Amino acid sequence: MKILWASMLVLATFTAQANTATPLAEDPVLEQRLVLIAEELRCLVCQNESLAGSRADLALDLKREIRQLIKQGKTDQEVRDFMVTRYGDYVLYRPPVKPTTWLLWGGPFVLLAAGLAGLIVFLRKRRPADAALSPEDQRRADALLKGDS
Repeated sequence: MKILWASMLVLATFTAQANTATPLAEDPVLEQRLVLIAEELRCLVCQNESLAGSRADLALDLKREIRQLIKQGKTDQEVRDFMVTRYGDYVLYRPPVKPTTWLLWGGPFVLLAAGLAGLIVFLRKRRPADAALSPEDQRRADALLKGDS
């Protein structure tokens, strides 16, 4: 009987701590726009996660801000422009190609080309200039292969 009461007390405690899911927004269309915009933006804390998928406090604040901008009647582009003005091109998952982002777009290709060039130079220096054996070395190699001392 004591076990039954104890288990009921534990169950009641966990049930009281459970939170109910809150609705995302009063307007599902607004929430859909928010998700579409947030998927194109980078979480500034997580850096490798979209704003839509992040649970960081800053990401939640930014989503709240985007929601307010949408409620004010801003277009999707105006919301993106606001975020870029505030946080720079880094906030975009696909930053525009312009002089300030050339290194971002071309950097991996430059590193790949430099690595290949370095590998080619290394392999060419490593190759012996003349691989032919001298007559004396050839005689010693033959003697070793035949088992002669």
